[in-house]
Amino acid sequence: MNDYLLDSDVIIWFLRGKKEVVAFLKNLPKERLLGCSPLSIIEIKLGVRKGEEDATNQFFNALKIWEMDREIAEEAAGYIVSYRKKGIALDFVDATIAATCKLRNLTLLTYNSDHYPMQDIAKYKMPQLTM
Repeated sequence: MNDYLLDSDVIIWFLRGKKEVVAFLKNLPKERLLGCSPLSIIEIKLGVRKGEEDATNQFFNALKIWEMDREIAEEAAGYIVSYRKKGIALDFVDATIAATCKLRNLTLLTYNSDHYPMQDIAKYKMPQLTM
């Protein structure tokens, strides 16, 4: 069974207390690791509101941080080049997250499936959000 990598959007919804996301993450199998990319930490920390710092830090402290390395960087660059040839522009953060999932055998949890057109990574169908 794969461990999980949280995309930034899922982290934001969790931290903002979106009930569907909170319940979903709390009900994931406990024997599987839950983590994120260090790039998601950057994305989230750039948007943290005053008063949210402690909860955000506690959340990240509870996660496995899936480190990046040269192999992941090379795979991410390959995704970007490959999809550019198809006329699809990939963000380097998304490409790096996808490469991490592929090379570390992780399942991606995201609401932004359109950011991840790759067919060689596992993606989890997230619960519908109510607005």
